[in-house]
Amino acid sequence: MKISLIAAKARNNVIGKENDLVWRLPADFRRFKNITSGNYILMGRKTFDSLGKPLPNRTHLVITRNQNFEVPEGHYVFETVEKAIIFCNKIGVEKLYIIGGGEIYSQTIDLADELIITEVETEPEGDTFFPEIDESVWEETYREYHPADENHRFAFSFVNYEKIKS
Repeated sequence: MKISLIAAKARNNVIGKENDLVWRLPADFRRFKNITSGNYILMGRKTFDSLGKPLPNRTHLVITRNQNFEVPEGHYVFETVEKAIIFCNKIGVEKLYIIGGGEIYSQTIDLADELIITEVETEPEGDTFFPEIDESVWEETYREYHPADENHRFAFSFVNYEKIKS
């Protein structure tokens, strides 16, 4: 199974504040939808709550310590990331996308094969962070720059990283 972390992060690694995004980038939302559609997405409970409802055409795997937490039929709850990954391996999931939040990214970055990052050219205040990308572990394989415009308050780049094989 290929594991990919997908996130939009600022230069200072901020990804959110008070369980919400700190920017609105329509091109990033489109990219996220195109990449994750039809796949399994893993997230923490706070990220799931912030969505409001399950995203269409995706199977949600929610990590929470709350044993009574419920998700709609066709989606799943796990106590740990490890249990969710075991489940995915058992049912033959080919690609798993980790979509947040900060604690889940920190727990899974070492397990990932790929990072799909939107690097946003700003340094906002926030309370949720993406882990540091270690260039001795990750190699940049793709970059596409987008300037700020009438729909995007900040310039940003779509950047992919592959884990360096040792």
